[in-house]
Order: sequence, then structure tokens, then C-alpha cells
Amino acid sequence: MSHNVELVGIRKSYGDFVAVDDLSLEIPPGTIYGLLGPNGAGKSTTIRMLMDIIAPDRGEVRLFGRPRVAADQDRIGYLPEERGLYQKMRVADHLLFLAELHGLGRAEARPKIEAWLERLDLADRGKSRVEELSKGMQQKIQLIGTVLHEPEILVLDEPFSGLDPINQGLFKDLLAEYRAAGRTILFSTHIMEQAEKLCDHICLISKGRPLLAGDLAAIKRGLRGNTYRLQADGDLSRIAGIDGVASVVRRDLDQGGGDGALRLILGDGVAGSSVLKHLVSFLDVHEFTSEEPDLETIFIKAVQDGN
Repeated sequence: MSHNVELVGIRKSYGDFVAVDDLSLEIPPGTIYGLLGPNGAGKSTTIRMLMDIIAPDRGEVRLFGRPRVAADQDRIGYLPEERGLYQKMRVADHLLFLAELHGLGRAEARPKIEAWLERLDLADRGKSRVEELSKGMQQKIQLIGTVLHEPEILVLDEPFSGLDPINQGLFKDLLAEYRAAGRTILFSTHIMEQAEKLCDHICLISKGRPLLAGDLAAIKRGLRGNTYRLQADGDLSRIAGIDGVASVVRRDLDQGGGDGALRLILGDGVAGSSVLKHLVSFLDVHEFTSEEPDLETIFIKAVQDGN
């Protein structure tokens, strides 16, 4: 299979601090690929190496099946984590400027700009200065500037940061359209719930190291036997001390909602029946069933196994 994006053993350090350590990934066309991890995991550094903003200390960035070249810039749409627009410029002029940076002529760019402003409910804002727009509107303008030249690859660094639910929906619709058109999307996020709804493939990184990568559906199927849903009454604090229980996820309880169910992650090769024998000795167990883990649970287990 051909891949539009390949990172081969890339590494980046700053003095003694290793930001990214021996990271490899492959992204085929028509894929939404999530680069996932907590803040400070190395996601933005990885994207900056991909975009040739900084150079890796070692390893290789390959695009469209070959080492990256300068001409690839016009085939990529990049939305950086640090949003930046010229506040004094008028919206339409700013978008024309961004279009020209990607090789579009003004005659070609103007109808595209008008169509995008109409689509994102900004048709009456073309003559407004950027500083007159709300933060959400400015996010829309930056998104338009990212896609005006119809890139084959979209690279989005924390694209949902600071967006309200309506604008998050606009971004998600756009990603779905790009995937359906056979284009490649790489986006980074630390919000697992968003990634789970969007991604075909993922790479989980922590402290600059890749922990888990591949097809998300296959990863979830492979971990199904390690994850159990538990509903019980009694001293739940004792669960973590049971041999074979790697982690107890208390998300429902911590959020003050849900049905109070816990998610237990068992160690590799640990039988659920053996854990259940311990649980019933001190809990009134109402439910103990195997389930497919969500992405948050997968990440917790990957970090624990990596430490």
C-alpha cells in the first residue's frame, strides 16, 4: 500500500531533553490519523518536523512515497497549534494573501473565498478587520486559509482547541469530507473522546516515545479480553489491590454522573474469572462483563505498560 505520509525513526532533542524518540508511522490516503497523547508528549514537535519547520536529529520524513521536497508545501494544508492572523487586515484580503502563499492567483482564489465564507456563515464579514471578529470566527478564517488551495494532505495541530461545539462540528464535517475524497488527514489532540469518533488509525505517544500504533478498530478488538465493566456495592477502593488488576478507571464516578460503573483493565494473560473470585469475596457484584475498551482506556493501559 502506498502512503502519503511516512515518518521513519525520527528523533529530536534539545540538549539533554528528548522531545521525540525514534517515532515511525505510515498514513495511507483516505485516512484520518490521530497523533494522540497528553500535553508535552511530543505531538507538536513531530508535526513541526513533518512540516519542515524544524529538522529531525535523525530519521526521515517521506511524503507521497519519497523524501519530502520543497514543492510539497503547496500540496499540504497546515493549521498550527499557535493560531496567528494579522489583526488589522480585512478578512477577504487576508484570505487572498494566504491563497497566494499557496500559489493560487487572485482570479482563482476570490470565488473560492466567497464560497467558503458563505458556507461558514461569514458572508457578511469579508470587509471586516480580523480584530473585529470573535475568537470562534477567527478560527473559521484560519481554517478557510488552511483548505483554500485544496491540499492533498491536511495537518492539524490541536484543531479543536478553544472551539465551541458548533465550530467543532464544522471541523469534523470537513475532516469527513476530506476522507471521503481520498485525502489524508493527520491531526494531533490530547482529547481522546474526539479522536475516537474520527480516527481510522492512531499513534499514541508519551514522553516522545510511541506506545501503540495501528488501525483503531483492530487495536480495540485486540484489547477486548483485558477490559471488564464492573458494577458493584462495597469497598471499591480494594479493587486496585487485587492481583491481575492493572488499572481501575473511575471515569463515571469522577464525573459525578453515569451509572457508577467502573472499568477494570487486567494484566496480559489474566483470566477474568480469577479476578471475579476475588471481587465477590468483598463486594456485592451486580455486573462483571467483558467489553471493548474506549480510547481513553487504551491510552491508560499503553502508558502503564510503557513505564
